[in-house]
Amino acid sequence: MNWNVIEGNWKKFAGTLKEKWGELTDDEIEELDGSRERLTGLLQEKYGWAQVEAERTIDEWAESLKEKIS
Repeated sequence: MNWNVIEGNWKKFAGTLKEKWGELTDDEIEELDGSRERLTGLLQEKYGWAQVEAERTIDEWAESLKEKIS
C-alpha cells in the first residue's frame, strides 16, 4: 500500500499498530504521525531489530491494511 495513504489515515490505523506491535504506547504511536522512518527507528529500538527487519515487518503490516481501506 502507498505510504501516503497510510500517513493520511494514520489515526484510523493506530489501533492496528497497537495490535501488531503491542510494546508501542499510544503516545508513541501518536507522535509518529505517520512517519515511516520514525516507525522504523522505534521498532528497532523497542524490539532490537535491524533496519531491514523493521522495514520488512512494516511492509507486511502495510499490505494487511489494504483490506481495511476497501
